[in-house]
This record gives sequence, structure tokens and C-alpha cells, in this order.
Amino acid sequence: MMPKKIDFIGLGFCSNDYLCILPYIPIDSKVQMLSYDVQGGGPAGTATVAAARLGMSAAFVGTIGDDDAGNRILSDFNSENVDTQFLRIRKNACSPVAYCWIEQKTGHRSVAWTRGDIQELQAGDIDEDLIRNAKILHLDGHNPVGALQACKIAKANHVLINLDAGTLRDGIKPLIEYADILIASEEFACAYSGESDLEKALVKMKKIGALVTGVTMGSRGSMIYDHGEFIRCPAFPVKNVVDTTGCGDVFHTGFGVRYLETKDLLDCQRFGAAVSALKCGKMGGRAGIPTREAVENFLRKN
Repeated sequence: MMPKKIDFIGLGFCSNDYLCILPYIPIDSKVQMLSYDVQGGGPAGTATVAAARLGMSAAFVGTIGDDDAGNRILSDFNSENVDTQFLRIRKNACSPVAYCWIEQKTGHRSVAWTRGDIQELQAGDIDEDLIRNAKILHLDGHNPVGALQACKIAKANHVLINLDAGTLRDGIKPLIEYADILIASEEFACAYSGESDLEKALVKMKKIGALVTGVTMGSRGSMIYDHGEFIRCPAFPVKNVVDTTGCGDVFHTGFGVRYLETKDLLDCQRFGAAVSALKCGKMGGRAGIPTREAVENFLRKN
């Protein structure tokens, strides 16, 4: 049998997300929901769905339980044409879930989540042929033992490694050394570098040696440090923000997908920003993810 060739491999966290839009986020009080939904979620999970929507063949590598939440996670991936044959299903285990409260006026959200009790990916869970034949390996820092094994295979076979460094979690530091595209959150960049100034933080992070070193800054856009220059790309203004959940996740996908096509960093930032802006129009991390055609139409007009 010929090795299966899938262009985009997402490896990390996936969950079942319970979402609701509220007039305000209550503290020690009650409030009636304006609307609610259930969707698949998780940084790498959502990033992989974005890759499929943008036209790439995509597969997700991670772990779920054999419970109702796990069945829903699996069904959501399959409905998005994301290959799930490498998703490990742990028997008699509880899958990851998240509860997301979204403020109607601003689209800002609060998230409570759990990994459940599933065993994380181990080195033996990684299919070598899958990684070797990919174009891009996308990581979110979760499942670090399996992720490190995947990084070793990817690096040996010149597969682009795209690391969404959102949180300075246990096990992520070894992964950083393998990253080709290292774009961090503000929180991560400051915590890792020990600098409160983002420019100084990026200068320090550049010493790690990634091809691309940058930071996402929410509504202020993104910044890349390259050859002594700071390349800033503003976020596109969005008139009617419904929900910011998943904006960072899909930015990383958009940047990585475009980087495979052109090494123009500002162009990659702009493409990622467009994917992120369009996502904001619907509730949840996945419902608003645009197609490639929608992104290109948006960029022509903006």
C-alpha cells in the first residue's frame, strides 16, 4: 500500500465546545442565554478544520474518549473532510470539553476547559508515513510526547513545522527548538523571554532559530521580527464581531498555508488576518471559518 499523503497535519488538542452568547458575563448571578450551540473546538483541532476549509487535505492527530463528547468530536471532523484515522480513541475515557461564555456586545469570551482523563499521545501513536509525506505539521503544544516524536520525523523529512505557542505549558519548550514558524501569543512571548516589551521579547525569541518568529496581538494585529526589522500587520476592522473564539487558531493556519505558497511575511500575516477577521462573524471557533474563495474575495476588497 502506498503511504497516505495528506498536506496538513494538525496535532494537539481537540474538544467538544458548549457555547452561549450572553448580554454580559455574570459573576455570582444568573443571566438568560441569547443563543447557544455545540461545536468541535481546541486550538489544533480548529486550525486543522481551517486548513480543510482553505482547500488543503487535512488530518488530525490527537486523543479522545469513547464517550458521547468523543463521538461528537469525531463526527464534526468527518463533516469537515478532516481525516480522523490517526485520531486515537481511548476506551472508557472522558473526552476533553470546554464551556465558552461569549459577551454579545464585544465578542469577548471566557472559557473553562478540561482535558478529561484520556491518556495523551505517546511516541508510538505517531504514524511516521503520515508525517513524512505532509507539507506542514501544525502543533499547539498539547500532547508534547507525541508532538516531539512528530517533530523529529518532520524535521528529518523537511516538513514545515508550524507552532502556535499560545501558553507556556509543560512540555512545550523542547518543541520550540524544532519550530520553523514560531508565532506566539503576547502572554507566551513575555513569559518565555522574561521581557514585558514585545519587541525585546521577539529579539530574544529570534535566537531560537526559527525561520519565522512573531507574535499575535489580538485586535492590534501581528508582528514579525526578521533580519533586524519589525514587520507589523494590523488586524482588519470587523464591524459586527459575534465571537473571537478561535481567531488566533485560524490565523496560524492562514499564515502557514500562505507561507507554503510565498515566503512574503507581510503577505502571510495579511492572509492570516483575513481568515481571522472572517471567522469573527459567527459563534464558536469553527462555524465562521471561511473558504479560500471567501478569503481571496475579502482581500481584494480590503
